[in-house]
Order: sequence, then C-alpha cells, then structure tokens
Amino acid sequence: MDLATVIGILGAIGLIVMSMFMSSDGEIIMFADAASGVIVFGGSLFIVLANFSMPKFFVIGKVVGKAFMFKIETPEELIEKAVELADSARKGGFLALEEADIPNSFMRKGVDMLVDGHDADVVRATLQKDISLTTNRHDEGASLFKKLGDIAPAMGMIGTLIGLVAMLSNMDDPKAIGPAMAVALLTTLYGAFLANVVAIPIQSKLELRRDEEELNQRLILDAILGIQDGQNPKVIEGILKNYLPASKRLHEKEE
Repeated sequence: MDLATVIGILGAIGLIVMSMFMSSDGEIIMFADAASGVIVFGGSLFIVLANFSMPKFFVIGKVVGKAFMFKIETPEELIEKAVELADSARKGGFLALEEADIPNSFMRKGVDMLVDGHDADVVRATLQKDISLTTNRHDEGASLFKKLGDIAPAMGMIGTLIGLVAMLSNMDDPKAIGPAMAVALLTTLYGAFLANVVAIPIQSKLELRRDEEELNQRLILDAILGIQDGQNPKVIEGILKNYLPASKRLHEKEE
C-alpha cells in the first residue's frame, strides 16, 4: 500500500472535516446538501463519461487502485538481477537463462527472446513497443482524473449559479436568502473538494507510477541488450547505474 497517498488524502479530508466541525459548533450537517452533491459528484462523473468510451470509463476503479496499491521493483533490485543474469549468460550461454527466476514480467519477456535467439533489432523494437503501450495505458488512467479535476470546479460553479437563481427569485422572503446562499456556495465547496483533494492527487500519483515503470522498463531494455551483446557484467552494472539518482550513485561509491 502507498502510505503517502493514503495519509495525504485522508489527512486532508480529516483537516477539512475538523475545520467544518469547529466553524459550525458541531453542527456539521449544515455542510451536507443532496442537490449540491448530485450536481457536482453525479454531474462530474457523467461529463467524464461523455469524454471517454464506456470501457475506458469503467476501468476507473482499477485505475484508482494503482494510486493506492502498486508494487514495483526498485532500480537497484533490477540492476542486481540484471548483473546476475549477465553473469549466468556469460558462463553458460543464453540457454542458462531459461530456468532463471525472474519475477518482473517485462524482464522475463526480454530474456525469453534472448533464449529464443531473436536478433537485437527485433528485441529492441518489441520491448520498445511494450514500453510505449504501457506508458499509454498509464496516460489514459491519469487523463480520466485530469478531466475529473477540470470538470468538478466547473460543475460546482454551475450548481452555485443554480442556487443564486433560486435565491434571487425569492428575494421577497428574507428568511430564504441565507439558506439559499449557503446551498449555492456548497456546490463550489464540493467541486473544489472533488478536484483538489481527490482527482488531482490521484492524477499526479498515476503520472508518478507511469514515470517509475517507464524508467524501470528502459533500464531492463538496456540490460537485455547488454546481455545479448555479451558485455561484461561489471560493464552492464556501470551502465545501468546511470539510471540511479546521483546521490545514490555517490553513496554506493562511498560504500
């Protein structure tokens, strides 16, 4: 589980609810309005649906899961595995890699292509195509929440305008003005909440997942091509460590 996502979103929600409770003397129910919720939450989802196909929209639950539950190897772990595979291939040839334990499916695919004897150009083209397709899938998921983040405040404004029209049409009743104005402002609150507390953080986290996976896959591609070229495992390790941040490279040199 990604604790940063969970703590960040739940922490923000907690602070918002606490401020509501403090500003309303415990009468937090005043911040609840069914009509405002329908306009913002329901309306936003329908507009997002209108911008995407049905299959893409209905994977939204699976996409959300990647922001909270997403396990990925560190570059250090992949470098260690790549050096191990390079050492095995150098000693026993590519067939020695056939029974190797490789948890990463992308690396497994690349090693299988080496075992099957594919040319370097075929291996490179196939794996680069996989990287491109994976990146596109991440982009599609992030675009759902980007669109939601764009639409929610606008739906909040629409709800506010509806509330203001209702308020202005009852100006002859001063007692109705306050509640109508409160309902009008609640839709703006709901729109800002949905966009800034839910949609935008999830979009950013999905884009981070995309970047992490793309970096790992490019690292693996270089490792596979290095193994196929018969490079020394130490040379491969040195090349792959360029994918690490400078601070980590310096730390490893000091050790």
